[in-house]
Amino acid sequence: MSLNIDKSTPTFTPKKKKYKKEDSGKRIMNSPTTARDSSSPTRIVARSSMMDWIRACGLSGLAGMKIDKEELRRRLSMPQYLRLAMLDSIKKKDVDGGDEHFRSRSSDYDGTVPQSPIVVFINSRSGGRHGPVLKERLQQLISEEQVFDLLDVKPHEFVRYGLACLEKWANNGDICAKETRRNIRVVVAGGDGTVGWVLGCLGELHQKGRDPVPPVAVIPLGTGNDLSRSYGWGGSFPFAWKSAIKRTLHQATTGPICRLDSWHVVLQMPGGEVIDPPHSLKATEECHFDQTLEIDGGIPDKVNCYGGVFYNYFSIGMDAQVAYGFHHLRNEKPYLAQGPITNKIIYSSYSCTQGWFLTPCVSDPSLRGLKNILRIYIKKARCSEWEQIPVPRSVRAIVALNLHNYGSGRNPWGKLKPEYLEKRGFVEAHADDGLLEIFGLKQGWHASFVMVELISAKHIAQASSIRLEIRGGEWKDVFMQMDGEPWKQPMSSEYSTFLEIKRVPYQSLMINRE
Repeated sequence: MSLNIDKSTPTFTPKKKKYKKEDSGKRIMNSPTTARDSSSPTRIVARSSMMDWIRACGLSGLAGMKIDKEELRRRLSMPQYLRLAMLDSIKKKDVDGGDEHFRSRSSDYDGTVPQSPIVVFINSRSGGRHGPVLKERLQQLISEEQVFDLLDVKPHEFVRYGLACLEKWANNGDICAKETRRNIRVVVAGGDGTVGWVLGCLGELHQKGRDPVPPVAVIPLGTGNDLSRSYGWGGSFPFAWKSAIKRTLHQATTGPICRLDSWHVVLQMPGGEVIDPPHSLKATEECHFDQTLEIDGGIPDKVNCYGGVFYNYFSIGMDAQVAYGFHHLRNEKPYLAQGPITNKIIYSSYSCTQGWFLTPCVSDPSLRGLKNILRIYIKKARCSEWEQIPVPRSVRAIVALNLHNYGSGRNPWGKLKPEYLEKRGFVEAHADDGLLEIFGLKQGWHASFVMVELISAKHIAQASSIRLEIRGGEWKDVFMQMDGEPWKQPMSSEYSTFLEIKRVPYQSLMINRE
């Protein structure tokens, strides 16, 4: 269903400085060697999180501006017949499920069109004890029908039935439905995984030409909240939330719109292996790889295929292993997960038990670098040829990063000097530039210094597409994660597992708070 709406909402896209790109050369068939680089990137100065805390608590920008509760509700709330029609369509899973509300529209309705209509998706289990209270507060400020608890209403149901209901009646001549559909924005109260879930479901609108796609703002309730930090919404739930939530809703209606790249992952593994994938990775019938790069070696008669999307990062190695263990510990002992601060303390303590800090002292092959099991192929910016790049011997975790924020607001790629960018053939990193920054983390001490931003990570490459070839031996499995969702990936010593990452052809829309 297509809605003929003028896409007049402006977007804010930061410009990217371009530097000289190195010649990618010919495709390298054998494993390349790492070139020694005498230069080094600019030193990263540890930055204070005070400004994030101030913004999160609502002490900057609109702090001196009083927002009237009734005026805010008037701007955000849809007419009752629209709210009820959308909700009935969602509950009945039928686009026509809310028709009676249009036909029996009250004569008291004066034709007023909502100025800034908003719907909120809230993960009421996030945010510790604040989740249910925040849900109630949001319903008071907007309306009960415009606040969806993800336990009850899933994002894809809102897209397929709620928005489709508005589109149907907009095409039938209902001006209020048309303007509401054109101007509607979405607020997600949850962690990065919840935000990614909503963005992925809104991506159906791109695929089916159902423009415009609503932009998304964030109320951070997760542990890392890197996606939230990247667009100015802060890294934690503000303690002064009763007043801050009004400012957040106001800024969600006025903030500029930015574009965000998303990345599609295709995983092919030997058919006899068993995997317990995360929510973001779904089983598919076929694997569609780039045919310009041939797969070396034999392929088993039976393979299993999976596909998914990430917005912030994909990683393989020790950092994913720590995340996997932490998630299982939290699921087995949920009383330990009392909030973001407690989670971070437990996470840090757990990482010390996984052998990351003892790599130089052990001979166990499971504690050696990824070079033993991994080959990496990439396409560089504006280049159609695949190139094999070396896996540094000392690296125990490799991350492909889309945003500036990783690991609760850290910037492991760093703010690099133009001279270093030019020498390495890199460009300044942005979330909408069609490139992933690939870097490595060594033993735990190196990762610790990177996380406090005393040094930057080991820069490996920038790429528009990535293919990983993984094969075991002494290794039985390897750990991977996408946007904080880890899994244990089994490996075969006879056949390789392949994973390919390429950019989704459309971009998601995010609301920037700043």
